[in-house]
Amino acid sequence: MDLKPNIAIISTGGTITGSANSILSTKDYEIGKISIQNLLNSIPIFQSIANISLEEIVHIDSANMSNAIWIDLAHKTNNLLESPNIDGVVITHGSDTLEESAYFLHLVIKSHKPVVFTGAMRPPSATGSDALKNLYNAISLAGHKEASNKGVMVVMNDKIYSAREVSKTHTLNLESFSAPNSGAMGYIVDGEIFFHTMPLKSHTQDTPFSIKDLQILPKVDIVYSYCDDGSKVAVKAFLKAGSKGLVVAGSGAGSIHKDQKDYLIQLLQKQAIVIVKSSRVGAGLVPLTQEERKQGFISANNLNPQKARVLLMLALTKTKAIDTLREYFKKY
Repeated sequence: MDLKPNIAIISTGGTITGSANSILSTKDYEIGKISIQNLLNSIPIFQSIANISLEEIVHIDSANMSNAIWIDLAHKTNNLLESPNIDGVVITHGSDTLEESAYFLHLVIKSHKPVVFTGAMRPPSATGSDALKNLYNAISLAGHKEASNKGVMVVMNDKIYSAREVSKTHTLNLESFSAPNSGAMGYIVDGEIFFHTMPLKSHTQDTPFSIKDLQILPKVDIVYSYCDDGSKVAVKAFLKAGSKGLVVAGSGAGSIHKDQKDYLIQLLQKQAIVIVKSSRVGAGLVPLTQEERKQGFISANNLNPQKARVLLMLALTKTKAIDTLREYFKKY
């Protein structure tokens, strides 16, 4: 009897499929030159840990990820997880926007089965590439008996992260991902899984968000607050382009330059747009003053701006009620 788990891999491109002319190059490479199937065929150990199926849906630099691809990816993942013949799903992805894609699926996947994102910081063609190790670890985790009911996870550099908490915090190092507010969920040693924390926020089956009948997401944009802030011009452009929500990457604990904030308050008074206060710092809670609560601002809690955008898009498919939106940001 074959007791190996059945793992489906969905490939979206990224550095893990890249190849360069030089084994020393970690930057000048072409995405999609080395398929995930090539990696699986390169060493026999992959076949010993799982029965693996593979689907390649796009071959892109993850900087070019889109809402449409997210929805398609979520549909495909949900469909795979509904099959009794699939025990878990691995999604290979470029590192640049991996945290956003993983968090989106963390909110809309409707299964207790493991979903694991991974990628690479160095292409497989480069000396010291992390591609094979990350892929091996992700498959091992997706097939592990203790990996269920933990939401979407991210595996990079032998560490396991919750999709909600993880962020890319270095541009090039192998140790490029961390979870500034919570730390890692666990780690992997030669395919052996060790967990030491659980995600505290609700996810997957315990969220109200669904992509079952969803074809498009509400337009939500991000603006940055900075010294001598002139981003009011950008806000006006976003409104004209049809933005329904706005995330402000404030300084410190979400502070917004007076010139921009005065304009945002005017918009809130007109109920022209929903506004979430986040922080450009990368860690920590964004509190609201009593005055800001009255004005209608929403706190991103400890979500960074890009993840606050993900949650706000999904939240706006359910409601525009400020109190309910605030509860969503506390809960998810």
